[in-house]
Amino acid sequence: MATMTFEDKEEEEEEAGEDHHGPSHHPPAPPDELFDIATSVDPSYIISLIRKLLPNVKNDHNFCGADGDSAPNEGSKIDLMGESASSSPKDRVRGSPDHNSEAMDVVNGFEKSSYQDGDDENLCRKVEQPGVSAGEEVWEEYGCVLWDLAASRNHAELMVENLVLEVLLANLMIPQTVRVAEIILGIIGNLACHEVLMQRIVSTQGLNEIIVDQLFLDDTQCLIEACRLLTLCLQGSECIIWAEKLQSEHILQRVLWIAENTLNPQLIEKNVGLLLAILESRPEVARALHPPLMKLGLPSVLIDLLAFEMNKLLHERIPERYPALEVILRSIEALSVLDSYSQEITLNKKLLQLVCDLIKFPDKVEVRSSLLRNGNAVVANSCVTAVVVLANILSDIDDLASEISQDLPFIQGLLEMIPFASDDLEARSALWSIVARILVKVQEDEMRQSSLHQYVSVLVSSSDMIEDDLLDHQLDETSHRIPCGFKRSARVTAVSSLTC
Repeated sequence: MATMTFEDKEEEEEEAGEDHHGPSHHPPAPPDELFDIATSVDPSYIISLIRKLLPNVKNDHNFCGADGDSAPNEGSKIDLMGESASSSPKDRVRGSPDHNSEAMDVVNGFEKSSYQDGDDENLCRKVEQPGVSAGEEVWEEYGCVLWDLAASRNHAELMVENLVLEVLLANLMIPQTVRVAEIILGIIGNLACHEVLMQRIVSTQGLNEIIVDQLFLDDTQCLIEACRLLTLCLQGSECIIWAEKLQSEHILQRVLWIAENTLNPQLIEKNVGLLLAILESRPEVARALHPPLMKLGLPSVLIDLLAFEMNKLLHERIPERYPALEVILRSIEALSVLDSYSQEITLNKKLLQLVCDLIKFPDKVEVRSSLLRNGNAVVANSCVTAVVVLANILSDIDDLASEISQDLPFIQGLLEMIPFASDDLEARSALWSIVARILVKVQEDEMRQSSLHQYVSVLVSSSDMIEDDLLDHQLDETSHRIPCGFKRSARVTAVSSLTC
C-alpha cells in the first residue's frame, strides 16, 4: 500500500479549499501558540491524525490489558489535549518502509503450545486477519503517515505529548489485522529511536507487556518490527526494565525459535540483531539474560544460522541475505569475548571450519568491488568480522594455528583480507596476529621442497598488499593512540617470518 506523505495531504487539502485543521467532523485542535515544540508540519494536522487512530470502543469486543484489566468502555475517553512534561530532543532516525503483511516462512510447522507452559492461551493480543474493510484501509493510511512522521524528533515529541502511545496501546488491546499491528509497532519503533522518549514508552502502563507479547505473532513483518523495537529498547537508558520483561524462559525460547525457523533474511537480521543487543548490553542486563540464553543453546543456534547463511552465500549469492550473515558473525564475535561463555565458541570445530571457509571465499574481491559500486560492502565486512572471530579462537587455543598453517588456500584468503581490514584497527590487529601465529608454526626444515615453494609463492603473490599496508600504517608504530604490546609484536613477528 502506497504511503501518503504529509506533502500529499497538504496538496489535496489545498485543492479542496480546506485548511490543515482536519475535516469538520473532528474536534478542533488547540491554537498553535499552545505548542512548545517547533515542527515542520502544522501540529493540528498531526493531532487530527492521532484522533483518526482512536479505536471504536463502542463495539462489544471483550478484551483485556496486559495486566488483565478491562479496556476502556464507551464512557472511557482519551483526552488528546492532556498535558505532559516536555523533554529536550536528542536523536533523529530514518523512517520505516511500508510493506505488505505476510505469514512467517518457517522451516517446520509451529504450535505455540509445543514449547510454552500453556499460559499463552490467555494472551490478550490475538491477531485476526479478516478481509480489510474500507475503515481499516483509512486507518492504515493515516497510521503510515504517522509512522513516517515519527522518524523526526520534533514530530515524535509532539505525538507523544498528545498521547499517541495511549492511542496505540488502546488499539493493541483489541483484535486487529496484522497490518495494523505492524504499523503500530513501526510507529513505536521510530519513537523509541529518540532516547528522550524512551522513558515515556516505559511509563505507559501496560504497553511494555503488550509489546513483548507481539513476539508470539506468526506474521513476518510484525515480528521484524517487534524485534527492531525491542532492540532499540535494550540499547536505551531503560534497558534494565526491558530485560526484566524479556527474562522469562518461554519468551527467550520464542526469540531463539524465530531465529531457528524463519526463512526470511530480514527477520533473521532483526531477530539476531536483538540477540546481539543482549550480548553487547550493560552488565545488569547481561546478568539477567545471558545465563538463560546460554542454557537454551544460544551458541549452537548462532552457529547453525551461520552454516545456513554460508551455504546460501557459496551456492546462491543472494544479496538480500548478506546483512543477516554480517549480524550473525557480529553476534558470534560478541559471544567469543565473554569470559564466562567464550569456550562455547572457541571449542566448536564446526565454527572454526565455517570461519575458515568464509575467509577462503574465492570471490570476495569481485563481490566487494560489485557491492562497493552500489554503496555496500556487506560481504567484505563479514569476512573482516570472521577474521576477528578467528583471532579470538586462536588466542584461546593456540594449537589450532598448526592445523590451519598447512592450508594454503586459507593463507591466500587471509592475506587477501589485508585491504579489507586496513581501515579497521581491531580487524587489522587481529589479522596480523593470525599471520604471526601461523607463520611461527611453519617448520621450513621439515617441509618438502615443493611445499615450501608453494608457500613462498602464496606469500609473494600478496607482497604488494603487505607492503602497501605497512607503508600506509607506518605512522601507527609511533602513535600513542595505538595499543602496542602484542599487536605491535604480532606485526613484527609476521613480517620477520615473511622475510625469512
